[in-house]
Amino acid sequence: MSLHDDAVGVLKGYVGDDTQQTELRQAYLDHLSGHPDGMWKACGAGHLTASALVIDPEQGRVLLTLHRKLRMWLQMGGHCEPQDTALAAAALREATEESGIAGLRLLPGGPVRLDRHPIPAPCHWHLDVQYAATATPGAVAQISDESLDLRWFPYDEVAGMADASVVRLLESTRVRLGRGF
Repeated sequence: MSLHDDAVGVLKGYVGDDTQQTELRQAYLDHLSGHPDGMWKACGAGHLTASALVIDPEQGRVLLTLHRKLRMWLQMGGHCEPQDTALAAAALREATEESGIAGLRLLPGGPVRLDRHPIPAPCHWHLDVQYAATATPGAVAQISDESLDLRWFPYDEVAGMADASVVRLLESTRVRLGRGF
């Protein structure tokens, strides 16, 4: 199965928590239907990306990266690579690379949210498929070349540091955790 096929399957199975998420899901599926290269950075109409919010539920904190290019506090994530065979694997790879934490585990249940945001030309859109990953107790993060900084934040401080998309991702992650995942 190709990464494109995996993404279509993941999105078909994704159940969002509101009308906007349902509409984004369909927009992502339409994009992939119309763009066989829609998984890759080279797709000028936009491309899927995979990210993961790294959390430490035992200590009630989340790991954010100060993105080198965007200069914003964000979850770990980025472009899919040719060796990626699944969206979930791409999200986990990105989270591991950018956090320096081995042994991250994605929350069961597939993606937590979808987020589409504009990016500078020549491409126009990132269609981000957002997962959440738990870190082992006492995990030590190590900054990567893609970050200016890397820091754990208590849940209640995230809204003051990150944009609304990260806040929504954290809220949805906490709901999923509350369901016993």
